[in-house]
Amino acid sequence: MEDRKDKVLRQLEEWGIMYRIYQHPPLPTAEEAIAYWKDIEAQHCKNLFFRNHKGNKHYLVVFDWKKVLPIHKIEKMLKQGKLTFASPKRMTRYLGVEPGSVSPFGLLNDADNHVILFLEEGLKNVEEISFHPNDNRFTVVISQEDFRKYLDLMGNPYVFLDMDQPELPE
Repeated sequence: MEDRKDKVLRQLEEWGIMYRIYQHPPLPTAEEAIAYWKDIEAQHCKNLFFRNHKGNKHYLVVFDWKKVLPIHKIEKMLKQGKLTFASPKRMTRYLGVEPGSVSPFGLLNDADNHVILFLEEGLKNVEEISFHPNDNRFTVVISQEDFRKYLDLMGNPYVFLDMDQPELPE
């Protein structure tokens, strides 16, 4: 059976998406990854997986690892009530990953395009961006252009948000 990382890398290759990959000890949080990221030139991100209060909508929120997520502002933007972290069971169901390995590459496992992706506006302007390839023992770096290509090919709804603004963009 193909492992999670290999599935991501195979798909990137099939789509002609160039990448660099780095191996390191398991790094479940951005705070733990800092020491290993110092030699990887790319924008590093935090990736948080939420559900709405009814549990029928799921959101992957991606933002600069150095920032604090303004969760109450996000809740107001979405108008879905209180957001809570999705359970490990939901992570596995919708993204095919466990806690500590969440990233946009998990969308490869969301066949129904159920998960809505929200990305911090500032991520639009970075040259390269990095994520775990569904395995927190590795970091994959891709260009902004290839990241957008990946998002478009995935088909999940995605929006770049100014997380300091009180309203969703039209």
